[in-house]
Amino acid sequence: MIRCINLIAIALFIVMTIIFIKYKPVCIVSANGEKLGYINNKNSFEAKVNELIYNNEPENIVAIDGVTVKYEFAFVNKKEEINENEIMAKIQDQTKITYKYYAVTIDNKQKSIVNTLEEAESLAKEIKSKYSDVTSEVGINEVYTQNKDEYKTVNIQVAEKEISNELEEIKSSSVNGVYLAQKPITGVITSRYGSRESIRSHAHTGLDIAAPYGTKIKAAAEGTVTWSGYKGSYGNLVIVNCGNGVEIYYGHCSKLYAKVGDKVKAGDIIGAVGSTGNSTGNHLHFEIRINGSSVNPQKYIYN
Repeated sequence: MIRCINLIAIALFIVMTIIFIKYKPVCIVSANGEKLGYINNKNSFEAKVNELIYNNEPENIVAIDGVTVKYEFAFVNKKEEINENEIMAKIQDQTKITYKYYAVTIDNKQKSIVNTLEEAESLAKEIKSKYSDVTSEVGINEVYTQNKDEYKTVNIQVAEKEISNELEEIKSSSVNGVYLAQKPITGVITSRYGSRESIRSHAHTGLDIAAPYGTKIKAAAEGTVTWSGYKGSYGNLVIVNCGNGVEIYYGHCSKLYAKVGDKVKAGDIIGAVGSTGNSTGNHLHFEIRINGSSVNPQKYIYN
């Protein structure tokens, strides 16, 4: 009996020795039924997965749609590679994490992204106080993403600089609180404000900007169209009342696309370049008036 037991023990030893010479113990990792590969240590690997996925920016994670990971002990040929990093990447790809950040906005357009609501509220309050004379609206929007690289967050100091630079530009391009967000056309200025030429008997009340016939003219600022038609030396003219006593004239048009009563936004097409009225060539006469008096447009735009 003892001899039999000894023989069995020797046989088992021989078998185990052969196994350990040719094979190695591993842990097979599967996710949602798909075999991903081999790892050496389940406990250390699980710790890495938890750190990578669940502890990654925890304050910004609002939802995790994870995968079901299973581990199975096995012996495999020693030639099989351990591929922990590759498995980790596959698990990460299959795990859907929803992140939430906070965008500080100007007129509903996001400008800077910060990590917390407290940062966003503090920044918005500071900016509103600093730029109380600018009519642009500063706000906060929540933004969600499953792509962590979609938004680049910045600290509050950088965000304040970004927003301030934007508002300084708006401030310098504002006429009596009306922001000129769009150049009406791209072209060459052929006659400046205040110039005197033989074509007219008075100082020039706007800018003449030469451009090809038919070039689309865009509204420089939002407002309401109060005139769209022929008007003496202006030829075909569009007048937009932008509020705060500000009116913008777009003269010498070949075509008029905007009608009286239309509400237009900056960038909307309102006419086309022409040479109607008192004109010697295709160009846009661009004129800004405050409470009925013309001002130099180049103080605010085309400067």
